[in-house]
Amino acid sequence: MTLDELYTHYKNPLNARQKQLIAEAFEFAKAAHAGQKRKTGEDYFDHSVETAAILAEIGMRSKTTAAALLHDVPEDTKVTLEEIRKKFGDETANLVDGITKLGKFKLRGDKKEIQLENLRKIFLAMAEDIRVVLIKLADRLHNMRTLHALPPDKRERIAWETREIFAPIANRLGIGEIKGELEDLSFRYLDPKNYELAKDLLNKEFRERKKDVDITIKELREGLVGNNIKVTDIHGRTKQIYRFFLKLKKHDMDVSRVYDVVAIRVIVPEIADCYEALGIVHKKYRPLVGRIKDYISLPKPNGYRSIHTTVFGPLGKIIEIQIRTPRMHDEAEFGIAAHWIYSSAKTWRDYIFRRYSPEEIPQQELQWVKQLREWQKELGADDQEFMQGLRIDFFQNHIFAFTPKGDIINLPEDATPIDFAYAVHSEIGSRTTGAKADGKLVALDYKIKNGQVIEILTSKDHKNPNQDWIRIARTSYARGRIRAQLRKAGIMVGTVRKE
Repeated sequence: MTLDELYTHYKNPLNARQKQLIAEAFEFAKAAHAGQKRKTGEDYFDHSVETAAILAEIGMRSKTTAAALLHDVPEDTKVTLEEIRKKFGDETANLVDGITKLGKFKLRGDKKEIQLENLRKIFLAMAEDIRVVLIKLADRLHNMRTLHALPPDKRERIAWETREIFAPIANRLGIGEIKGELEDLSFRYLDPKNYELAKDLLNKEFRERKKDVDITIKELREGLVGNNIKVTDIHGRTKQIYRFFLKLKKHDMDVSRVYDVVAIRVIVPEIADCYEALGIVHKKYRPLVGRIKDYISLPKPNGYRSIHTTVFGPLGKIIEIQIRTPRMHDEAEFGIAAHWIYSSAKTWRDYIFRRYSPEEIPQQELQWVKQLREWQKELGADDQEFMQGLRIDFFQNHIFAFTPKGDIINLPEDATPIDFAYAVHSEIGSRTTGAKADGKLVALDYKIKNGQVIEILTSKDHKNPNQDWIRIARTSYARGRIRAQLRKAGIMVGTVRKE
């Protein structure tokens, strides 16, 4: 890939200063990697450029992509990090340093122990600068695209690590495109027989449903335009292979029960248009009862927003329709990286008068990334609890519950009123005496269901939490606060329960 070809991958136009930084990083890394070859036989520098291109495609800007171009230079060439710092400045050098440190770990020995260490390093890097993790995800994605060149044992190790560590991280960052491709590529090497089975079945289903999808797209476009709703885009897409296979397994391999094999995405300009479009869809096609999901009013924990509805199409086939704005679509595809697309967008006047600021991390970070810093401080070197907390807080599916005032509290599945209380405020947690779910009294170890209104009953007087709450609580945050409050009161604290 040439430099000019790399420029074409950027979501927003680059100003002269940004182009200069990318060009300098491009030539610097190309010279440093001169003569080096990958297992595929390609120049090693090609990997650096492809990694940068992936980041440009998801909306990242010049400093992040410059760091991607340079990310293997200190590790694999004679050029030092200090030379990079001297030429490109502290910000780019710190990103390269972060990637270099993450690159030092390899999956060896017992998988669970290594997974723990890998996760700890990745999350610590994320808390420091989330761009490091984005670069690492892009680096891993390109490595997975060329995994065929490695020996079988290495392919399996890297594929396992990708599925268990990197794909879930991409998911929590909301980067659907990267998450889906990482899962599919891992699936291909870890379970090739079922991969081919699912791939062939998915292609067959798409061919059978394509006519229905094409007619639906045509009729929807006409219906929306006829009701004065501008259609930014409307297109069909098939489900990712790995996710399709998981759905098949869930439904005893009965493809007729997988309703979202093919989905139609309707992109309209404004939020109000989304709801008006939903009405037009339901006027045209009969919806399946209970299959309407409003992720605009109640977004997923990773920030995903859209309206989903499942309908009977014009030829009787069941089709899922997703309705969203252009920004929602970018956020669904690129996750947290989409913040850079919109925060970095400039008008022509900004370029003329140079009213642009350096690349910055989005001011509104994901809440769970912020909590990570506090979590790390509280847990210290307790590896057992760190791993348990990751499994519950990070990988497990999440739910939403509401306070009586309508505030949304994001919790993992199986969370209890104790977790809810501490998520609201640690003082409310310590003074908890009981709880209600949808107006009915429930036990403190009750498993909260998605969408419930939870009311915490509290003591007016100060009180210390009950030691048993450590066993009841599901989130590491709640357990950490309980322990801290008990220690402050001089009460001996027991060990965490084992799962």
